[in-house]
Amino acid sequence: MSITSSNSDIVQKLWNLCDVLRDDGINYSDYVTELVLLLFIKMVHENTEAGLLNKHTLPTGCRWTDLNDKDGLNLLDDYKRILLTLSTGKDSEGNTLHADPLILAIYADAQTRLREPRHLKQLIKSLDSIDWFSAQKDGLGDLYEGLLEKNANETKSGAGQYFTPRALIDSMVRVINPQAGEVIQDPAAGTAGFLIAAHEFIKNADNYDDLTLKEIEHLRNKAFIGVELVPSTRRLALMNCLLHGMEGDDEGVVHLGNSLGQVGMSLPKADIILANPPFGTSKGGDASITRDDLTYPTSNKQLAFLQHIYRNLKPGGRAAVVLPDNVLFEAGVGTDVRRDLMYKCNLHTILRLPTGIFYAAGVKTNVLFFTKGSEADKLQEENCTTNTWVYDLRTNMPNFGKRTPFGEQHLTPFEAVYDPSSHSREGGNPDLSARKEGEWSFNAEAVEIETTEVNQGIDERLAKSRWRVFSREFIRDTKGDSLDISWLKDSNSVDAADLGTPEELAGEAMTELKGALADLEALMKSLGAELKTEVKG
Repeated sequence: MSITSSNSDIVQKLWNLCDVLRDDGINYSDYVTELVLLLFIKMVHENTEAGLLNKHTLPTGCRWTDLNDKDGLNLLDDYKRILLTLSTGKDSEGNTLHADPLILAIYADAQTRLREPRHLKQLIKSLDSIDWFSAQKDGLGDLYEGLLEKNANETKSGAGQYFTPRALIDSMVRVINPQAGEVIQDPAAGTAGFLIAAHEFIKNADNYDDLTLKEIEHLRNKAFIGVELVPSTRRLALMNCLLHGMEGDDEGVVHLGNSLGQVGMSLPKADIILANPPFGTSKGGDASITRDDLTYPTSNKQLAFLQHIYRNLKPGGRAAVVLPDNVLFEAGVGTDVRRDLMYKCNLHTILRLPTGIFYAAGVKTNVLFFTKGSEADKLQEENCTTNTWVYDLRTNMPNFGKRTPFGEQHLTPFEAVYDPSSHSREGGNPDLSARKEGEWSFNAEAVEIETTEVNQGIDERLAKSRWRVFSREFIRDTKGDSLDISWLKDSNSVDAADLGTPEELAGEAMTELKGALADLEALMKSLGAELKTEVKG
């Protein structure tokens, strides 16, 4: 779902409109929400004009043509009236104008913070000046997706903090290989990036034109289900889905609620779950984790989400989940959850991701790929994991960020070894029997290896591979059911053997502190002398 050059230009123009919003005192974090309230009305107009949207049209009096020829206070008052009507379905006198549940959900509690009519007029003029014909060719959904991605790239907090990189989403979807007719879920949907990528993957498949009307209807209304806790984020997700031709049920594709509460308990079983659950511990203990059906109660949201995900898969169902490092090694409940996962599912693959690809500094993440049941029998309910393959895309990789962007080319070697037989089969889980250890991309053979039990008795060249397999027995007996498995030595790491004794380290630290204090004293004296000179003058 890469954004084309023409759409990229339009995304930049839309983003530049945020300067107008800033002039009206609107907070940086509210830019996109404010912009898309107006932008969606424009996009519905463009889709209607092109004959691409005939079900979820806006009611008379609430359309783009009801706005773009007005000025002054009449314009601002009418816009506020339109938002109120779209959010309630009623006019100012209480008469019902529309009852479209999806539009009601999209505009729930929608309000504008604009105070200056001239700023609203400037936004409308700017949206009218965009070459929407070019945007239509590339898809308004992709354009909107580009705006959300731009927001995540620019925003240092909120949704941008843990925005899943587009290259990673697309790679996860490709290897999971969703098929028409399957039910695909994301219990922490955000702006619906995973669900939309899966939808686009199915639409771009060679067999899409062979689907029946019933299968296409299923794809539009029943195939995708997401849950999002934050109302404003869910609004963005609903717009995103609708512009991509995904309607869902009466609540839309993305439902408002908490997957770690009652909403999660009522979700149907899924063929595929793709997710990047929010990081961190539940605020206020486990107040936001109200599930009483989880085997291992915890205040760690990732451990709770992980339990929900593997419990909610159908037999043979498959999942790809982004999780931070602590899930791989945390003791206590963490160990219990990992054992339960490997007992009930085939945890066949772990992808160790590079640092810097998420916007929260220092967060180290992985993708866990697993299926419900064993490789041989999807109905198996115990001892389902026999081997776990690990791809190390972290050690001695660049420090990714704006200057060194993380892209599809970094994931291509992983995809090649994940399922070597994918070109000759349709759908389902990867052919694990076709896998072979050994993959030396990104200068792996020049990387030193750790002197740990992971490399004992291993051929040195294979020990420098980024692609290794570890038995369930090794994980249990040698690693104590920790999944924090690494074997390559990062050039930036420091060997504890080279650090010196504790006494030597303490002495060095004391010397440095004394030197720093001396420098501070000299600075204070200098500042005092300057101050006295100024007072005398």
